[in-house]
Amino acid sequence: MSDIKNILYTKDLSIGYQTKKKSIVIAKNLNLSLAKGKLIALVGANGVGKSTLLRTLTGIQKPLLGDVFLHDKNIKNLDYLALAKNLSLVLTEKLPASTLTVFELIALGRQPYTNWLGKLSEEDLKIINGVMEMTQTTSLAEKKHHEISDGQLQKVMIARALAQDTSIIILDEPTTHLDLLHKVSVFKLLKRLTQETNKCILFSTHDIDLAIQLSDEMIVMTEEKVYQNQPCNLISEGVFDRLFEDEKISFDGTKGKFVVS
Repeated sequence: MSDIKNILYTKDLSIGYQTKKKSIVIAKNLNLSLAKGKLIALVGANGVGKSTLLRTLTGIQKPLLGDVFLHDKNIKNLDYLALAKNLSLVLTEKLPASTLTVFELIALGRQPYTNWLGKLSEEDLKIINGVMEMTQTTSLAEKKHHEISDGQLQKVMIARALAQDTSIIILDEPTTHLDLLHKVSVFKLLKRLTQETNKCILFSTHDIDLAIQLSDEMIVMTEEKVYQNQPCNLISEGVFDRLFEDEKISFDGTKGKFVVS
């Protein structure tokens, strides 16, 4: 049985993929725990397996070994609807062409709860308007989603995930394609949302310096091992020194950031 605060946790999880001849193991014996009210960053070098881990944690991909539990239920036993009511996912893929307004896009987050006609109730509308206020997207409601900036669209996608009303939100690279100002804005929004809603938010990112400053915890994937801890503890344990196999890139523990020589 998990600690009551853990929304999602893994037990002796091995991730990777099957070929016809063998299993390719990317990481093994993972015992991760994602707790309420925590902003958790997933970082690692390109190709180390961050996307594979996210796909496995969200039930898109099967584990090679071990288990993923969501609210103490094995994720492999949850159907699509049960999963959609407990876990929301924000991917980096471009949205398909459509004429949806921002309001309509956010309202899609209510799909697990609406009847088969997709009719929004008073409660649905209250939740949608509430998450738009929370993410400061109310002024965009009538705009078509292709008319807004990438930074605004990312906030809209976060609002849609909030409208889904799950206890955990998982985001794959939410700050890709954004300039520094909008990256900081998205990071700060995620931080505020964990504090205001007590949800757990897990996101993968290449912006490690920002993640160190703003995350409550980090999951760091290296070739040899996967670490989970508070950023200050990961710094003191020298984990970031092992992140990149390049002598020109080093981690300055006193400044809490990477430096290039």
